[in-house]
Amino acid sequence: MRNALIAVLFGCAPLLAAAGSSVLLRGGTVHPVSGPVIQNASVLIRDGKIAEVGARVAAPKGVRIIDIKGLHIYPGLIDSSTSIGLSEIGSVRETVDTTEIGDFNPQVRAMVAVNPASEHIAVTRANGTTTVISAPAGALVAGQAALLHLDGWTWQEMAVKPAAGMVLNFPNIQTRSGRGGGMYGGAPAQPFAEAKKEYEKRVQGLHEFFENARRYQQAKAAGAPGFETDLRFEAMLPVLEGRLPVIVRAARERAIRDALKFAEEEKFRMILAGAPEAYKVAADLKAKGIPVICGPTLELPMETDDPYDRSLTIPAELYKAGVKIAFGSFDTAFARNLPYQAANAVAYGLPYDEALKALTLNAAEIWGVTDQIGSIDKGKSADLIVTDGDPLETRTQVKYSFIAGKQVDLTNKHTRLYEKHMARE
Repeated sequence: MRNALIAVLFGCAPLLAAAGSSVLLRGGTVHPVSGPVIQNASVLIRDGKIAEVGARVAAPKGVRIIDIKGLHIYPGLIDSSTSIGLSEIGSVRETVDTTEIGDFNPQVRAMVAVNPASEHIAVTRANGTTTVISAPAGALVAGQAALLHLDGWTWQEMAVKPAAGMVLNFPNIQTRSGRGGGMYGGAPAQPFAEAKKEYEKRVQGLHEFFENARRYQQAKAAGAPGFETDLRFEAMLPVLEGRLPVIVRAARERAIRDALKFAEEEKFRMILAGAPEAYKVAADLKAKGIPVICGPTLELPMETDDPYDRSLTIPAELYKAGVKIAFGSFDTAFARNLPYQAANAVAYGLPYDEALKALTLNAAEIWGVTDQIGSIDKGKSADLIVTDGDPLETRTQVKYSFIAGKQVDLTNKHTRLYEKHMARE
């Protein structure tokens, strides 16, 4: 009898686990992004996935039901450029792990350096972001950026795509390297001819590195005698084979045009990141099918004689030119402001629906994970936020957040400080 009871209990265990991991968000307004808004609808979450979406979703027996009447369901937002998990306090060197020594570090993997206990993670996800690109910085070839969920005990649990792109900081012609020239300790201004010569030298160094990586690829394929594994060139193989895109950071028009030429010559898939002068080459970006990760709109223009709203209008200009865009905060501490960067682009010409797509479905397409995240569709990961209004509005509050079907805690350092000081006598 005892053995039979144990067998029954073990037999029911999977069912109990399934019921425990199932949630029905009932009666809200669903914004799938991939399709029209659905009023008075429900979303069923089962085993971390979106099981059903629609106006008539029945509640399975034993499922936990959350009544969200009057609230809205959106896909979790995606920040396409951060250093979250790699940097905690910028002024404390020991808490920053974004840069390695040397110009060529393709073997560096941001994913394995991510700190799951970072305070920035909880703060960022509390404002609607569920997934981020966390990228290394510094070198010419800085290493591999990772696409990660903002929840998990370990980096393995957080990983959506451990290697989402290779970061390449394209050289720039730099004639000034310090404010005030040499008077206040900064390096003096460099003549243009010398700066250009240095620039060409660094670009040539990039070409040589790619050529050496290609020779390594050929030697490995041919089984050359005495072949030895080189971790740097091994990491370049997915780039050369077209499996891993290159995230090119280039600011000025000249550098962007040279980067486009470089990508064509070296035959790799390119994603342009930041690029405050990308609007000047929008036609070329469209023609080559290169997407752009737009930088913060709440920034001053690059040049003193630029229009005051230059940073605000760039996303709209790229969109109107037919360039696929996403948004990145390019930050850690202020990654929480990502939705407002997109909102300000709406005020300056970017259609609202396109701004929302740039934070969700477009980003998923750029990173090659549309089968997993980016919209509210059956079979995708249940990365969802439930809000009391438009997530691009500053007054909107995120009431619930789900990452891979798990409801995550929205308390964070900011809420703890708020409660602490509100309770002060």
